[in-house]
Amino acid sequence: MTTTTSPRNVVLLDLDGTLTKSDPGILGSVVKAYETIGIPVPDDAELRRFIGPAIIQSFRRNHIPDDLLPKAVDAYRAYYSTIPAFDDPQHPGDKVPGQFCNGLYAGIPEQLASLKDAGYLLAVATAKPEYQAMPVCEHFGIDAMVDGVYGASKDGSRIDKDQVIRYACRSIAFDASRGDQALMVGDRWTDVDGAKTCGFDCLGCRWGYAETGELESHGAVRIIDHVDELGNAVVAYFSR
Repeated sequence: MTTTTSPRNVVLLDLDGTLTKSDPGILGSVVKAYETIGIPVPDDAELRRFIGPAIIQSFRRNHIPDDLLPKAVDAYRAYYSTIPAFDDPQHPGDKVPGQFCNGLYAGIPEQLASLKDAGYLLAVATAKPEYQAMPVCEHFGIDAMVDGVYGASKDGSRIDKDQVIRYACRSIAFDASRGDQALMVGDRWTDVDGAKTCGFDCLGCRWGYAETGELESHGAVRIIDHVDELGNAVVAYFSR
């Protein structure tokens, strides 16, 4: 990335539930993982809570025994990244891994383009492992819309959202002493809490997977209901 001495306004973007409607592929892969380890699948409300946190954290929250955790995680990763078990929404009749049973929210490309044109530095910061996030971003062209894609590590050393945010900031040479500012944009409590831990605010996106009142109770600086509000909300935040 080009070195600059001018202060930058950085927009850190969550992926699942913020840029992409990813629940069919994620939840389908979770169901396959439960079937693999022979444990009953949680109800629909609990399944939706898998979107946002690291997958191992969600399995632990649902009391998967420690001795079955590695098998559950491996099965999830296989169905999500490799095994073509799900209908392809772009090409009916074809089968794809869970990561491509997915789609951009309408209006996201236009909103990101307007922010990029206005001079904001855009970076994806997701708790999804980076090796999974990058193919998704490439598949939907997100990588060309942003300045970088940063995610969790495969080995578990970087899984919490605040760890990912710090990693993204290091990678883009974020420097508060120079006057750089950052805003997280996300749809779950993990985005809000992760941003706050790092000293940043979070713009909440209600079109994603948050439960009722979740973004409010965790302290999102502002909550928007529709994708077409994104650009103006970001500009308003940095214009305060």
